[in-house]
Amino acid sequence: MRVLLAVLRLRCPRCRKGGVFSGLLRTRERCPECNLVFERAPGYFTGAMYVSYTLGVFGTLPLWFTLLYTRQPLWLVLSASLAAVVLLMPFSFHYSRVVWLHLDYRFEPSAFEDSERRN
Repeated sequence: MRVLLAVLRLRCPRCRKGGVFSGLLRTRERCPECNLVFERAPGYFTGAMYVSYTLGVFGTLPLWFTLLYTRQPLWLVLSASLAAVVLLMPFSFHYSRVVWLHLDYRFEPSAFEDSERRN
């Protein structure tokens, strides 16, 4: 439950106190509380694209089903879905990175310690 709360609050996977973002689209290099390195290697957040894709699909599914169930034209379904994806982009960007960090930290915490020692 504490991990879920940390993800919802966009917090560090180790201390769950420091914020991951310092601006609207700027990811911090390190946690301000525990000094954990967030981006451990160039292209580290590429895996967050899979999380972002999943969030996009599940975020627009209710809209797709509603519009298709009410027999709306395909152009309307596609336009509304595109608009929903654009509106969800800031949400998707932030949460996909934080979920990726938490998943990686959960399954391989020693890799974070190694990257911290190198820096």
